[in-house]
Amino acid sequence: MNLKPLLLSSCVAIAVSACSSLPQTTASRSSLIAPYAKGQLDQFSGATRLTAERSEALKASISSRHVKHVILFIGDGTSDSEITIARNYVEGAGGYFKGIDVLPFTGSYTTYSVNKDKTIDYVTDSAASASAWAMGIKTYNGAIGVDVQAKAHESILALAKRAGYATGNVTTTELQDATPAALIAHVTHRKCYSPSSTAKLCPTNALENGGLGSISEQLLDARADVTLGGGATSFNEMATVGQYKGQTLLAQAQARGYKMVSNADQLSQLSTANQQQPVLGLFAQGNLPVSWIGPKAVLNGNKQAAQRCQINPARGAEVPSLRMMTAKAIQLLEKNPKGFFLQVESGSIDKQNHAADPCGQIGETVALDEAVQEALAFAKTHPDTLIIVTGDHAHTSQIIPVDTDSPGKTANLLTKDQSPMAVNYATSTGNSQEHTGAQVRIAAYGPRAANVSGLIDQTDLFFIMRDALNIH
Repeated sequence: MNLKPLLLSSCVAIAVSACSSLPQTTASRSSLIAPYAKGQLDQFSGATRLTAERSEALKASISSRHVKHVILFIGDGTSDSEITIARNYVEGAGGYFKGIDVLPFTGSYTTYSVNKDKTIDYVTDSAASASAWAMGIKTYNGAIGVDVQAKAHESILALAKRAGYATGNVTTTELQDATPAALIAHVTHRKCYSPSSTAKLCPTNALENGGLGSISEQLLDARADVTLGGGATSFNEMATVGQYKGQTLLAQAQARGYKMVSNADQLSQLSTANQQQPVLGLFAQGNLPVSWIGPKAVLNGNKQAAQRCQINPARGAEVPSLRMMTAKAIQLLEKNPKGFFLQVESGSIDKQNHAADPCGQIGETVALDEAVQEALAFAKTHPDTLIIVTGDHAHTSQIIPVDTDSPGKTANLLTKDQSPMAVNYATSTGNSQEHTGAQVRIAAYGPRAANVSGLIDQTDLFFIMRDALNIH
């Protein structure tokens, strides 16, 4: 694959079509915001984004009508800083994302976790945060689907399924990772992916000890209609007890009626997914490859010449994009007459943030935006759809002055504006950068979307979705 730098044009030319947008008839609808800069950024009023009075548009968007479909988007490790970095690079300082930035209602939510001794941890991990919106209760870092007493709580996906909705769980990470796992599993340690790791890290959850099993085994039991992501390695392990003892979890899935797919072509050919034949897509042994690569942040990296990102050659055509997985999941789930609940995660925004890799991080943020655009296109013809877009916690990346002396690591990127942007990582001197404790942006579109306005907590998200679907 040609690894030439991504082009600096009015629409950045990349394999995943970063600058694709909704049709003008959608993007310009009064119920959506189009926050582009009005003119030349150095001229009077040119940088302003308020092109028209928004009060009427917001009033027109307020609705308590019946919700048939809920689509929840999670950018792991995605706060305002990560969105701004990606927007500046791809769309320019005066541009905007056609998915993330057009939702009419926005607010912030708090993300702290609660330790087992009931003290507050102001910096959550992905497990505690996902458990908070999945089940509506605060818990400790590392917990998946259980509270501080290790008691399991029913997730929003389980409630939706029990009420007759179709359900989906889509991610760019391993399916056992924190965000997708919180919807389908209950374990005391987030790394209990497989039978062997569960026996070692959370033995009380192991099947042989009377527990619910590893995250992978509970995923099969949860039986969402559509499950797409990575994490095939854990499914190669053998069950140690029960009906399927001595068989791999992959063989067990097939024996239990799962339709297995492993590449983009197989995914595209799917036409049905239901409880008789749920879909399990495993597109990588671990996490899916990221879309973009580029210069890693290093000490004094902002003093180097500004560079562009490149397409990742390791991400071949056989790996479906997040946009493709989202579109296919919606297509399959909408056949359920009652409606559906779908969670979609761009999980490697967080992982590339940990790695101080701004290009990897930006590419996965673009992937999130493209997936949101797919959902908005669906909502255009299905006005009973509630779309929510948020992150699970804040992270380390920040924009700093190019000439600043920082003790952290920095990369200097050349944005669409053809201006240098210094992206800095300074929360750790080790190999992995750390989460931060800031509140996180949340936005929504559709009926009941106004509930995300102002300041809420992650646990509010569970109740917003539960009440929207009228399930208890």
